[in-house]
Amino acid sequence: LRRDETCHFLAIDLDDEGWQQDCGTLREVCVAFDVPVALERSRSGNGAHAWFFFEEPIPASLARKFGFALLTCAMSRRHELTFKSYDRFFPSQDTLPKGGFGNLIALPLQKAAREQGNSVFLDENFEPCQDQWKFLANIEKLSEVGIAGLIPRLSPGSELGALRKDDEEAEKPWETERIRWSGNDFPEEVRIVKANMLYVEKAGIPQRGLNALKRLAAFRNPEFFKAQAQRRPTYGKPPILSCSEETLAYLCLPRGCEADVAGLLDEAGVKAAWTDHTCPGRRINVAFNGNLRDEQIPAAEEMLKHDTGVLSATTAFGKTVIAAKLIAERKVSTLVLTHRRQLLSQWTAKLTEFLEIDEALPVLEKKRGRKRKQSLIGQIGAGKARPSGIIDVAIMQSLNNGDEVKEWVKNYGMVIVDECHHVPAFSFEHILKGVHAKYVYGLTATPTRQDSRHPIIFMQCGPIRYRVNARKQAEKRPFDHFVIPRLTSFRAPLEAEGKEPSIQQLYTAIAENEPRNQRIAEDVLRCYQNGGNALVLTERTAHVALLAAKLRESIPDVISLTGGKGAKETREALARVSATPADRPLTLIATGRYIGEGFDEPRLDTLFLTMPISWKGTLQQYAGRLHRLCENKREVRIYDYIDIHVPMLEKMYHKRLAGYASIGYKARAESVPGDSTDIIFDNTTFLPVYKNDLLNAAREILIVSPFVTKRRVSQMLPFLGAAQDRKMKVIVVTRPAADFREKDRPALEEALALLIAAGVQVVFKSNIHQKFAVFDQKIVWYGSVNLLSFGRAEESIMRLENPNIADELLGSIQK
Repeated sequence: LRRDETCHFLAIDLDDEGWQQDCGTLREVCVAFDVPVALERSRSGNGAHAWFFFEEPIPASLARKFGFALLTCAMSRRHELTFKSYDRFFPSQDTLPKGGFGNLIALPLQKAAREQGNSVFLDENFEPCQDQWKFLANIEKLSEVGIAGLIPRLSPGSELGALRKDDEEAEKPWETERIRWSGNDFPEEVRIVKANMLYVEKAGIPQRGLNALKRLAAFRNPEFFKAQAQRRPTYGKPPILSCSEETLAYLCLPRGCEADVAGLLDEAGVKAAWTDHTCPGRRINVAFNGNLRDEQIPAAEEMLKHDTGVLSATTAFGKTVIAAKLIAERKVSTLVLTHRRQLLSQWTAKLTEFLEIDEALPVLEKKRGRKRKQSLIGQIGAGKARPSGIIDVAIMQSLNNGDEVKEWVKNYGMVIVDECHHVPAFSFEHILKGVHAKYVYGLTATPTRQDSRHPIIFMQCGPIRYRVNARKQAEKRPFDHFVIPRLTSFRAPLEAEGKEPSIQQLYTAIAENEPRNQRIAEDVLRCYQNGGNALVLTERTAHVALLAAKLRESIPDVISLTGGKGAKETREALARVSATPADRPLTLIATGRYIGEGFDEPRLDTLFLTMPISWKGTLQQYAGRLHRLCENKREVRIYDYIDIHVPMLEKMYHKRLAGYASIGYKARAESVPGDSTDIIFDNTTFLPVYKNDLLNAAREILIVSPFVTKRRVSQMLPFLGAAQDRKMKVIVVTRPAADFREKDRPALEEALALLIAAGVQVVFKSNIHQKFAVFDQKIVWYGSVNLLSFGRAEESIMRLENPNIADELLGSIQK
């Protein structure tokens, strides 16, 4: 990969089992499309490189798209070609990583390897060409124009071919080209066995059909494309992730692909012959001892319509109760899977409360001493191994026996996976592959993962069958939801000036920043004095200790909760929480990792988010700690500490702001009840209210927008002009043209000329990142929306009336 991100050649490394057949198929494609290719046996002799040479350096992105399209076409002729081949390209990514040189490949004709018959070009029979140098000299080269024309012919639609779509792609069918399947791609009947996976009998299915089926369990890996766009190394991040497996006789797909398989075969007009070898489990006498709330009834009914599926519902919706209802209705032996000791005991308590089990108590055999009776709800994990075989709750980590899943896991008729967004972790996915149960359900509040591997959840547990709208759920709760922004003066450490410090470096500096910690402590103390029940969350154990020590100077009963403690110490801390009288405020300090899932204390009403996070799923988990119903809870508050002087941390807040809006929170400048509140707006809904503020401003309008476009300026000019007519001061702060690429400058200068002609005072500040507006030094618009340009739909902005916040924001751009 050259410094200008072009390349002279593309090499594809083919070294899987059956590499000669893979090479043969690739060569067939090249012959069919008149593409010159040179096959070279690798230096080890256990694989080959397919070389494609170019007339002139071409963009690496185009070369790699060409390679993807070649492989996609070849895979339709030989389904055994693995998806790993998409990750065996040289160059390995479109862009040059920061501070790197790209990946390297040894050129052909290495002397030592040639003496062993390796590192040489091969003919059609995989024999070395007689004259290696003559062969090399006569290789045809491809032109950039020719390559661009080949890509859509090799793989119409997408160069990566048809892949499983995530939820967002499924909602935008116009952005993907649909592939039509016909009876020519399959025999008249396809036989499929349902067990722990879907076993598709390969006999009689053409290569194109097998390739189509295999792709139902494969999806694009957004982490690869994200790293590439950010010029980070892509090592260990393949472009495509696949969950299919294969034996000599069967193509094996995850159970969640059942509807996709049925739909594909139905479209092709092919009969699917299904054989059910899932485990029905043993029948159990169990009844539901409770009443579902009105909102829970349709969720339970929808789940019961299906043998598999995911319930996506907010914290405090009652997913555990609905699971108990499923157990009572299915009446088969059930295994509940959790990932934490804390959840294990919670599940056991809830199932004991909501189920009446009329079964004989099993007897636990002991090596010594007398036999003793076992609970009807067994427990596996946390130092216990007492399955009842009736209803059992297990920690996932306890079900692996070396590289194998414990044999008895396949004996249950139903498996319920709590917090199923953890299923994509390799060890957890491995367990689900060993489950033979007829019924498999997943429960989660956050079905989307930050690493974008959530399709694995649905492949193992089935699709989302019922989804609870978090914003509507917030409206139904008997309390209000507020986020209170607290702008800090924290700046990046001096040694990091001029560089981009890592998030871990920033976390360390934040934890040690005395003014910031003092402000947090003052807010928590005020909450305690007002009778609030506080949860202070951080990402560092050391920060927990530091804040706890500071708060204990003023608050007597501060309880800290972190991982790494012994079981006894953890039990004692949780017992102190439970023993705190209802009339005494709670003050808990914990790491998000410890308390983000499964912690259940209904009294909590105030969350202090002391360290920046960005992922909406994490935010939902943290906020969910406040959403349990409790008598006299009238509102819940999240104090969010925003480090506006550090671009990376401010961007993380912008993402949180969209997350707050999605779960029904409103913005409030102060913690005082009755203070003005506003909804959190998105990129389109903010405009009417924003324009109204422009018209009603009395003295001064200041807009800070790093990016300016002619279209948005033209849209705003009538309002800014009206302000000028009222003799008001109108100031726009933006980046100078020198901050932008030369080709973008003319359009920017046109937009700026419009502002200046209208009498707007334009102030230039290089590399500003803040985005806000202040009217009359009181009304604030702050978020991720560029107020004088157009951005993305997912951007958010909040409106506040607070002179202190206005002053802090103005200070952030004055250096």
